Amino acid sequence: MSYQSWKEEYRRKSVSFKEAAQVVKSGDFISIAIGVGGCSAELYEAILDRHEELRDVKIMDCIQLRPNKLYDPGFMKQIDGHINYVPAFGVASIRESYAQRTADFLVSTVFDGGQKCTERSDIYITMVTPPDKNGYVNLSLTSDYSMAVLKRGRKHGRLRVAIGEVNEQMPVVFGDNWLHISEFDYFIEHSSPIPEFKRGEPTNVEKNIAGYVLELINNGDNIQMGIGGITESVVAGLEGKYDLGVVTEMYPIGLPQLVEKGIVTNARKPYHQGVTMGTFCLGDKSMYEFVAENPACEIHPAYYTNDPVFIAKHPNMVTMNMALMIDMSGQIASEGIGHRMISGSGGQFDFMMGSYWSDGGKGITLLTSARRRSDGSLLSSIVPELPAGTPVTVPRTYAQYVITEYGIANLRYKSIKERALELIAIAHPDLRGELKNSMKKNFYFV
Repeated sequence: MSYQSWKEEYRRKSVSFKEAAQVVKSGDFISIAIGVGGCSAELYEAILDRHEELRDVKIMDCIQLRPNKLYDPGFMKQIDGHINYVPAFGVASIRESYAQRTADFLVSTVFDGGQKCTERSDIYITMVTPPDKNGYVNLSLTSDYSMAVLKRGRKHGRLRVAIGEVNEQMPVVFGDNWLHISEFDYFIEHSSPIPEFKRGEPTNVEKNIAGYVLELINNGDNIQMGIGGITESVVAGLEGKYDLGVVTEMYPIGLPQLVEKGIVTNARKPYHQGVTMGTFCLGDKSMYEFVAENPACEIHPAYYTNDPVFIAKHPNMVTMNMALMIDMSGQIASEGIGHRMISGSGGQFDFMMGSYWSDGGKGITLLTSARRRSDGSLLSSIVPELPAGTPVTVPRTYAQYVITEYGIANLRYKSIKERALELIAIAHPDLRGELKNSMKKNFYFV
């Protein structure tokens, strides 16, 4: 395709937000890219404004960063049955939607998310960079399930429409991250700032947990860490380590500083040596500037980065992810409590499996020992049994290291009774007696 012909095709495909929203039909499943790769609020609103004429439309997204009416429980109750919300991972901005049951949940991990979205999606929307001189757009800071749907959706799924929102503020990021304009049906040109993801100072409890984690990280290890204050406290405490490699889904916040100090070099990795690779990036302006057109940073589809077999090929793979609760047998709950969702499984299970089979690997689960109820009483995060309806994110067969602010428990080679004793030893001191008493009820051999 010549330079002139792709430019003409691009012009033909360029539409407004309102025109793009008109392609939605009743019964459509609309998938929207994760995090900063999602579309602007204007496109969400343009689709939602058509609710009276539509029936049984479902919208899926992940890591919700651009506020819009989809995340308003009051509004979504009014349009129930016309347009409904089915996130595959939630952050704080949709907790109230879960609480008021105006959000469903698409059960998936990051690894299989692309395959599930390919099967479900009638319409796919993602933010992209402007086309280069050859007519290729870059998926920029997020690939995740995007590449799978856009490459395979028409052949193996039901994809009818692919929409690219072209934002000249999105940086080009290298890797398997390019698509030709011919693979899209419509483009919307709209310049907007990239949402930044920042956290406040870590708490003392988070710092204490991070201190134990650092005992398990050695020079030359390969690391992955999920979202959360504890994992970010780990990043802050890596001073003195060197030659770490990053094999991850989400780029660790603080990566530019880790590279600058020689803590992360990726020098000992068997694959993508010298390169930090993941499937999406979320951070502040300095992070986005760091990864832009940086040969040492690559974005790849999640079916590659989160493949447990690929992860396991990296020796000394240390994975760190947060949980809400764990029972005494080692069942790890990270998505919600009871029937109320809070986030989602993300890539936690993908990386727990990968680290489990990695030579020298360590899968680490991080949680605070307890939280305070509104009346001031303590509720343990280590429990005899999970509340009814609680989803198990990591089965007990893959449970490895568990860390609270009171220490480290290693469950991998332990029996149920031994696991219970290990976990009680790192529970909140005020609750250990109660947990020990529960063993008599739950384990007849005590």
